[in-house]
Amino acid sequence: MWEALTGDGRWALALVCLSYLGIVFITSRGLIAAPQYRQLQGRTGDVRAQATVLAAAADDDPERAAAITAVTERLDDLEHTSLVVWRLPVTHWVITIPLSKLAAAWRVLHNCESRLLRLQSPEENAALLRSLRLRLASSGQPGDAELAAEIAAELETRPATPAAATALAGAATEYLHDREDAEAEREYEQQRTALWLAATGLGAVFLIGATLDHRPTMLLGALGGFMSPTISVLRSQRPASWGILVLAPVGGALAAIGGLLLVRMLADPELTLLGNVFLENSWEAPTRPIALALALLFGFSGTLFSRLALTATGQLAPTASQTGRLL
Repeated sequence: MWEALTGDGRWALALVCLSYLGIVFITSRGLIAAPQYRQLQGRTGDVRAQATVLAAAADDDPERAAAITAVTERLDDLEHTSLVVWRLPVTHWVITIPLSKLAAAWRVLHNCESRLLRLQSPEENAALLRSLRLRLASSGQPGDAELAAEIAAELETRPATPAAATALAGAATEYLHDREDAEAEREYEQQRTALWLAATGLGAVFLIGATLDHRPTMLLGALGGFMSPTISVLRSQRPASWGILVLAPVGGALAAIGGLLLVRMLADPELTLLGNVFLENSWEAPTRPIALALALLFGFSGTLFSRLALTATGQLAPTASQTGRLL
């Protein structure tokens, strides 16, 4: 076993897996979390500036001054403590921004914005209501049109009611904040799931490559997995999910190895669902051109692997129903 794990090919495979694991880590921290953190910093600076302006007019109101001080202290937590960024040297910026903390930080910032909104002047809240009405009216989300109509009715019937304008502006802002937070948390959860699957899949790739002589198969499958989202992005000209981009090569490598095994089973003389050419150019001959091409196709198309797996399941199900067990 030790000799099998210490061959030159195994060390090369381990190096490839570790290198891609490093790419996954840098993608998580440097390409996903870091831009989000920079946006958070920009919004935090805007809120701090707004708090400074409100504080200048609150010298004679201890209650308003205390509320602004509480918001300022909360903003200090976002900028100067480990609420979002670990306290490490600047040279380690890539690993200092955990993706898991950003959703909580955005909730804190939104709460600070809502608190400052209650301290704004009636004129500012009326202007904010008009901006929110236009934003909600142009949105296609369920419920936005109804809320925009309610804001329009409030502005038309009671334009000079400061308390009503402040309350409605606060309700609309909290509604939008809650939706943004829910979408952000769902996106972060999907990204974390994809990153975990990629890390676990790399472990499976190394174990399979260390025990089976199918490293070229997995390499072509990983290439196909990389090509699939790349071609999709080039065709659609739209950004793809980071989770898909990270997970696709790992899933392609595993789909290639599993696809060749399924091809070998379906081409077996006892099933004869596939021709003899697949029997001779699949699992037992992974370095032949046809086998490598199949690996590339399986890595490129997850649908191809799913259809083949369903076909194999359909062949096993009648056997199970006739004998009461899987043969």
